[in-house]
Amino acid sequence: MRTIAIANQKGGCGKTTTAINLAAALGKNGRRVLLIDLDPQAHASLGLNVESQDSIYNVISRLTPRKLRLESIVKRVENSFDIVPSNILVGTLEQELADEIGRELKLSEVIAPVKENYDYILIDCAPSLGILTVNALRASDELLIPVETSRFSIQGVEHLLDIVTLVRDRLNHVIQCRVLITMFDSRLRHSFAMLETFRRKFSELLFDTIVHTNVKLKESAVMGQTVAVYDKYSRGSKDYFTLAKEIICAEKKEVPAAGKQAPAAAPVQEPAPARVFPENMVPVSPEKMVPIFSEKMGTIIKQEVKDVRQLFPVRFSYDAAGAKSVFVTGSFNDWSLDDHCRLTQVNGKWESVIALKPGVYKYQFIVDGVWKEDPHNPNKERNSFGDVNSLIEVTVDGQEKSAV
Repeated sequence: MRTIAIANQKGGCGKTTTAINLAAALGKNGRRVLLIDLDPQAHASLGLNVESQDSIYNVISRLTPRKLRLESIVKRVENSFDIVPSNILVGTLEQELADEIGRELKLSEVIAPVKENYDYILIDCAPSLGILTVNALRASDELLIPVETSRFSIQGVEHLLDIVTLVRDRLNHVIQCRVLITMFDSRLRHSFAMLETFRRKFSELLFDTIVHTNVKLKESAVMGQTVAVYDKYSRGSKDYFTLAKEIICAEKKEVPAAGKQAPAAAPVQEPAPARVFPENMVPVSPEKMVPIFSEKMGTIIKQEVKDVRQLFPVRFSYDAAGAKSVFVTGSFNDWSLDDHCRLTQVNGKWESVIALKPGVYKYQFIVDGVWKEDPHNPNKERNSFGDVNSLIEVTVDGQEKSAV
């Protein structure tokens, strides 16, 4: 069982959006998930349309006239995960716990009885470094820090890491920290420049997954739904599903205690291995397989096979011997940034081969976070940001050439 605090004292970094949609994505992957809303603003509860007179305040507070156990206020969300709601009264806990002995352990004590019921407990913290956040850190094994690509976010991460060090030294509790880039706008040069800065400062802490700016994430919150339910094919949904996969892949195999059998967690769905045919066997062509499917399915299979056959390799290259990283991005990948568009350095030249369908594409290189046009391609057009896109055309015969 893993407990993950999601915290950042800087607001507007996608903290609650991450808490909600990561919980949903983990649930979709067969994990039992509990999301604890520890923010007095109750944004996680509000973002899921969860309304309740009772909250985590009634569980932790000693002064409340309505003292409750944690399991009695848990609400089910979308049949994939549970939530412990919050409300404005949670903010009064900071003052109530100020002079109490063992105040840093209050959250750990109240969640202990339900730990066996879940594979993951996520804690959405308040945008502050008060007693509630310290409680969340003390109750957690891991800390996920969502950050948007700005100078202020770097300082926020450093301050939070100082608190983690304080928890380690004063409370003898070690927490594994990870940093998640959120709200990444691949249209802005500034985003790539700051991404390189984060990679230099926090390289070992960064998740491979990057959550891109996506309007569906905002729309889903307005509708009181997770993005996976609101639009499961959106970029936001795919990003958080990828993040869930990355977190699940880091799961450690726990040895069950004597006399107990470890609960079987649902496995991550891995792609099936490629089939190996004996020498005397030849795989049946997709066209001959069509009759065993319905007419509609057969048409889909034919189209998919046709689309795959119409992909042609296009080589992108850039001369930058002293560069640390070079990407190529454009209309062929919706101007996104991922490892598929990272170029590899070969003898001082950066190169990558990308399979594209026939058509005309706009593109730019990103060299150490700076957007640059292709200096060897004379075919260009000015874009709405005031700089220049290079143009390339892939023809039906598989020969690529610069567009006219």
